[in-house]
Amino acid sequence: MTVDAPTVRVEPVRAPERLIHLSGITKTLRGQGEPRNVLTDVDLTVHSGESVAILGRSGSGKSTLLSLIGLFDRADEGQYLLAEQDITRLPERRAAALRSAEFGFVFQRFFLLKHLTAAQNVAMALVNGQGWLPRRKRRAKVMTALERVGIAHLAKQRPPRMSGGEQQRVAIARALVREPRILLADEPTGALDTETGRLVVDVLLETTQRGCGLVLVTHDQEHAARMGRTVRLDGGVLSETHRGALL
Repeated sequence: MTVDAPTVRVEPVRAPERLIHLSGITKTLRGQGEPRNVLTDVDLTVHSGESVAILGRSGSGKSTLLSLIGLFDRADEGQYLLAEQDITRLPERRAAALRSAEFGFVFQRFFLLKHLTAAQNVAMALVNGQGWLPRRKRRAKVMTALERVGIAHLAKQRPPRMSGGEQQRVAIARALVREPRILLADEPTGALDTETGRLVVDVLLETTQRGCGLVLVTHDQEHAARMGRTVRLDGGVLSETHRGALL
């Protein structure tokens, strides 16, 4: 008697989604004196699950580029596709909605409210970004975000009683609680000691394992080398300097 082998269903491997695609992005500052190009003909693509570091000296355009990606600013020339949607000339109201829905932001300064607990600071992102949520659902999302960054046990602690690294983890949890597809981090380790900075980068990189796209602006070569790709801005011109994370 022949016994048929059980059918094994193989799930297709999903290709990374192209989350960000910038093409020919140019930004010019106009004020006193001659106009100055901060960004010149910048091309950049970021996929889901990918980590990209942006290096460059002060004034090279790193923060300007991050602001453009995060929809706080817009380019004078070029095209911006977000998940294949052309948002180059998006009205500000629509840009604000996309910024809230698609992005999480982490900065060098933590911007935590000192009189609120860690959980309450994280919950503020839900109030501002998703409107009113039932208390039980809101609490569950907050605790999940704190667990992801390893500080659920500090949920009732206030920032003045936390270390710098713990406060930065609260800030990361606040960025993650809305489950963004793209995480933008601007010098998130700049105010931390070396070892704490490494731990924070560990947390940021873990987000890419869940499909989040990570863009990190940093001066630290060690942190940059841990990203999947490193690009450099020099005088507003972007060039790729490294591909493949060095763990």
